[in-house]
Amino acid sequence: MTESDSIISQLEQVKVRVAKVLDMAKSLGADGVEVAMSRQQGLSVTTRMGEVETVEFTNDGALGLTVYKEGRKGSASTADLSEAALAQTVQAAVNIAKYTSVDECSGLADKELLEMNPEDLDLYHHKTLSTDDAIALAKTCEDSALAYDKRITNSDGASLDSFEGFKVYGNSNGQIVGYPSSRHSLSCVMIASKGEDMQRDYAYTVNRNFDCMDDAKEIGIKASIEVLSRLGAHKLPTGKVPVMFRADIANTIFGHFIAAISGGNLYRKSSFLLDAIGKQVFPDFLSISERPHIKKALASSAFDSEGVKTLDREIIVDGCLETYLLTSYSARKLGLTTTGHAGGIHNWLLQAKGDANGGDFDAMLKKLGTGFLVTELMGQGVNVVNGDYSRGAAGFWVENGQIAYPVSEVTIAGNLSDIFKGLIAVGSDTDMRGSIRTGSLLIDEMQVAGS
Repeated sequence: MTESDSIISQLEQVKVRVAKVLDMAKSLGADGVEVAMSRQQGLSVTTRMGEVETVEFTNDGALGLTVYKEGRKGSASTADLSEAALAQTVQAAVNIAKYTSVDECSGLADKELLEMNPEDLDLYHHKTLSTDDAIALAKTCEDSALAYDKRITNSDGASLDSFEGFKVYGNSNGQIVGYPSSRHSLSCVMIASKGEDMQRDYAYTVNRNFDCMDDAKEIGIKASIEVLSRLGAHKLPTGKVPVMFRADIANTIFGHFIAAISGGNLYRKSSFLLDAIGKQVFPDFLSISERPHIKKALASSAFDSEGVKTLDREIIVDGCLETYLLTSYSARKLGLTTTGHAGGIHNWLLQAKGDANGGDFDAMLKKLGTGFLVTELMGQGVNVVNGDYSRGAAGFWVENGQIAYPVSEVTIAGNLSDIFKGLIAVGSDTDMRGSIRTGSLLIDEMQVAGS
């Protein structure tokens, strides 16, 4: 049996265990049960300055279950899958449920919304990788970075990670589903020095398919180019200027938007986007689509963590908010229906119409004209309740569409409502390495606090 066959075999065995746990819980009087099991195995290596720093092998997993009885809820988990341990875990969850408060909104997802026969989304790509091969790739990455320029004086290391595993979910509504997946990544962090000035930056690649990752030497060279570009950084005078978020951090802006339209914050009335359905949130040139079933994509899934079928959705249409992001619990709290977002979002795709489609990175710099290009954000100064935004930032000052000099130790601030509506253009330089596929973002104006 190959390692690939082994993962599939383990998945099927776990489905049998999940079915047994469901039966155990029902036999103890639970009127609703859900069980989730995940397992991950793989290899992680780190090299630093040509020496092997860490080699880690992972082979772990855990089973968690939640039982519902007359509106009460109890949860327990175990990493031991023996019959005795599973029986103890089920009994513990049932016992806990006796002492919790009744909550009419808790319970399994509605049966008609469940995904009983999930589509294969091609998320599993096995790679046979020896420790020596992994070390060699990490060293190749780091060596190429160190050799690129004499100003590259140190390294925080190169890391290669290769993991595969599976998830299984089952409940007492007759659903037992699961899928295998893989994730491989290579990253490199370099340090450059010039006189008293020292800077740090990185580059990385990630993919479901190991053979589709970027070349190790290219990642090392990119890390060196990134860090060298930051030498000689200035502060900026305080004032209001146009701001452009480079594609690799632009997704953070939409991360705050996700928090603001997520059910948990909405039913607690802890969001600046309460009652925003159908209202203009972004300029009318912007639309955001969710496509959960893209083959091989990093955020694809046929069902969410409650077993609810994921669907193609339009999140933003012509700048207007079309849907919240709801779990079964938050949906019941709001008198709505779950949107299949227990566990997060699934492949957001941005589209900007007309002149707001800003073109590639260089074209976006020309649209920026004179302003601040942000390439790094620090701190967590975002208040989703009122939309206030303030974070440390670094990047580059741009003049007449050309990068003039690096910038560090500044703060950018504003309100998310104004930032969203102040969006001028979205670049075509789309970053594909996450759940939000966006290019660079150009904002009309933000407060920059520097010297």
